[in-house]
Amino acid sequence: MNLSLQPTVLSVAAAVLVMAAGIWMSRISCKRNPRPLTFKLEILRLVILGAICFLLFQPEWVIISEPKEKPKVSILEDRSGSMETQDVEITPQHVVARSAYVRELLKGHSTDSLKETHVVENAPFSVQPAPDSQDYALASTDLAKPLEEAMQSSDNLRAVVMFTDGSHNASSSVLTQAQRMRSRGIPLFIIPAGSSVPLPDLALQDVKAPTYGIIGETVQIPFTIKSTLGREVRATLTLSSKDTGKAVTRTVTIPAQGEVSDAVLWKIEKEGSETLELKLPIQPQERVRINNASSFSIAGRRESIKVLVIDTLPRWEYRFIRNALYRDPGVDVHTLLFHPGLKEMGEGPGYLVKFPEKMEELAQYDVIFIGDVGMGSKGLTPEQAKLLKGMVEQQASGIVFLPGYQGKQMELLQSELADLIPVTFLTNKPEGTTQAGPSPLILTPEGRGSLLTMLADTESENEEVWRNLPGFNWYAPVERPKAGTTVLAVHAADKNAYGRIPLIVTQSYGNGKVLFMGTDSAWRWRRGVEDKYHYRFWSQVARWMSYQRNMAAGERIRLIPNPERPRLGDTLTVTAMVSDKQGAPLQNGEVFLDITAPEGTTSRVQMENMDHTWGSFTASVKINRPGKWILAASSSDQPDKAVMLPVITMNETLEKIGQPINTALMEEMTSITRGRMVKAEEIQQLIREIKDLPVPPPMEKRILIWCHPYTLAALLVLLSLFWIGRKLNGTI
Repeated sequence: MNLSLQPTVLSVAAAVLVMAAGIWMSRISCKRNPRPLTFKLEILRLVILGAICFLLFQPEWVIISEPKEKPKVSILEDRSGSMETQDVEITPQHVVARSAYVRELLKGHSTDSLKETHVVENAPFSVQPAPDSQDYALASTDLAKPLEEAMQSSDNLRAVVMFTDGSHNASSSVLTQAQRMRSRGIPLFIIPAGSSVPLPDLALQDVKAPTYGIIGETVQIPFTIKSTLGREVRATLTLSSKDTGKAVTRTVTIPAQGEVSDAVLWKIEKEGSETLELKLPIQPQERVRINNASSFSIAGRRESIKVLVIDTLPRWEYRFIRNALYRDPGVDVHTLLFHPGLKEMGEGPGYLVKFPEKMEELAQYDVIFIGDVGMGSKGLTPEQAKLLKGMVEQQASGIVFLPGYQGKQMELLQSELADLIPVTFLTNKPEGTTQAGPSPLILTPEGRGSLLTMLADTESENEEVWRNLPGFNWYAPVERPKAGTTVLAVHAADKNAYGRIPLIVTQSYGNGKVLFMGTDSAWRWRRGVEDKYHYRFWSQVARWMSYQRNMAAGERIRLIPNPERPRLGDTLTVTAMVSDKQGAPLQNGEVFLDITAPEGTTSRVQMENMDHTWGSFTASVKINRPGKWILAASSSDQPDKAVMLPVITMNETLEKIGQPINTALMEEMTSITRGRMVKAEEIQQLIREIKDLPVPPPMEKRILIWCHPYTLAALLVLLSLFWIGRKLNGTI
């Protein structure tokens, strides 16, 4: 330990002047007041000035610590799940797993010569748990933790040698640890294990099955297949029921080294939950055979969707939409007509004479159509617009905007509904545009595969159907879509500075969905084919908009999971919409969520009340194991009326077999630490290189006296004593 000063010409000159001035002032003070205490105070003054002048030289205590042990070398061995990939080619006929390859390297290269001068520590990391362990599925490769532990284990760490495939998938930052190693002068040497080319494989990915379907109807189950094979493959997938044995097939052509997205159709034939399995045939060239199947469940239900249609004029679009929904056996439709030519509301079968006054009356509707309706006496009130917004945001209802040539939609921009409208309007042209001739709608890439706009069995057929649908003569004054929306269809010809005019646009808002239809001529689709496309489209709209709201619906509770099909490691957010015994949203009460894990263990959490007005509660569940989870929500006033929601997570793990090694990450790690990548045949050379590494300088620890908090505290104490002494001496 020694004292280090850093004086400068300026600091020395300042110190001399300050001390000289202090001595001169002390001499004058002692002459004026020759009391004994005065002399002591002036000595204290000079001590304080001397201390301040001393701090101008930036004094530091330097503590030098020499290593008391031999230099250490850490040899880290990756034992994660990805190391079981068999892609290390010893000979063309002898291919071994990465882990076995590393064990052979460690066994075949002795470190005895290094142990003469160094402490050599062998440490495995990210050891894969047993397959029957609860931690098996979420086990990951963490390259940062072993580096951190190696640095903490010794102050004289000379080098780190790591055997790994670089498949870091933990949340910690490995580059941060590499920067720390660089600051301490510790190089990292990596011996990669594995191939930089993925194994030949067909992987069934992103199977997005709906949670439920309507009995007698067909649901679409999209999927993606990724290929790393060197040739094109034509394969027939099989979707089968584990309960009934029923099976359907779908043939797809998978390009070489590419991927294909398609869908298989399944008809719901019975009520209740059914477990399905989608299988992709294993090809002879495949080296990974555990990712060719996916299991999930679909619940069959008898449907009853409640729809409210609000408009002003009984235009053709209004009439045909109402009739199509009225004839749908799964839809219960009510109508509210603000006719400008009538003093009273429009009347007839299914008509309402006034807007639902009570929240529980409005909360029963799954989908609400808002036509050419504005604000005012022949439209909505601000309170009603706020309720409609809450229906979407909190109750997961859907709203369909259907503007008309009156331009009433402009009035909605001054209400709470403005946030829900997924497009911006041309305010100087509220009446929209009327064309001389009809124009068709053109589907966007998102629209070609959307379940909402699917009017055929395949995407190619669907695009052809839309191209040949009868066109429209009028469209709304749309300027552009808002951020975060999805455009499904655009004008075939007209465009502006933002591109083609978007006419079918969707977005999610809160818990619900919004659809904007920028033309009122869908009724023309009946020409020549009657209800073939018109009925199907609006039927799909009603079901698509209400799907999330009805995923798990009971008499008093509805459950909405997000995401609908969680993957392993996801946090599942569950929203519960709860009503009291009178049907009004629950405002004062508790809601509990019982969670049953795949192995049968149960736990209970109290759901948080997110909105006291709408009875919206939420809770989060960490999906940390594959299999079937059961979520059951119940309220404190009706604990016996719980609603259950099954959630199936695919049997997958974070560690993936067959992926190529992450060469880019390993090169960056070694570059930061001034190390390098080492080939297997260079290991003995590496041992000699580590032995010849220069001895690092002893570690220094500097205590900055000039800016240390204890120094400031000492000065404050001395100044306080000086002030008190002057007070006692009568100087002040």
